[in-house]
Amino acid sequence: MPKMADRFRCSVAGIDPLASGSQAGAGTFQRSRRRIISSKTAETASEVKAILNPLDVIPNKIPFDMPYGPPISLAQAQAVLQAAVPEAKKRNWKMNVAVVDSGGNLVAFQRMDGAILASIRIAEHKAKAAATFRRPTKVFEDGVQLMHLNYLLAFDGIIASRGGIPLIDRGVIIGAIGTSGGTDSQDEVVSEAGAAVMNYFPLESK
Repeated sequence: MPKMADRFRCSVAGIDPLASGSQAGAGTFQRSRRRIISSKTAETASEVKAILNPLDVIPNKIPFDMPYGPPISLAQAQAVLQAAVPEAKKRNWKMNVAVVDSGGNLVAFQRMDGAILASIRIAEHKAKAAATFRRPTKVFEDGVQLMHLNYLLAFDGIIASRGGIPLIDRGVIIGAIGTSGGTDSQDEVVSEAGAAVMNYFPLESK
């Protein structure tokens, strides 16, 4: 005897699972029941896939959709450095600090005495990535380290290391700061100090 729930689903579909109690009726019922179960399984699998793979989620808006503005001036770039470097000195951190314009081109740079040479290009890389991708490089670090989105590393210009922060003036990106020489967390503190000079309107990720 078919279950009441199954009989209800089949009756809604216009099928009588008890058609005269015949073998044909029973066969029709079983085939319909299998289709219902198969359909529900597919729906469940689709829901589970969306939950397990965050890349399947379709946002309503493009993340970090802030327009590029005119390039940062030399005076502005120097003001950013003058805020970032003292922060590093106060903490006795030897840093390389780069400021690029909205196109990712180097505008100003300072290497503190004793800062590691290898970090010169890293600082520039962080700044360029933050400007051209319009987001802090910590987003990439979190994507790789926390969400295991390793495909990010295949994109040209990506650096999965915090310390690159866009510089915002009147709601548009005019450049970015990048710091390297310490740990990623130390680099970020110095960049934040420099970015605070310009960033009147913080980036929105949603």
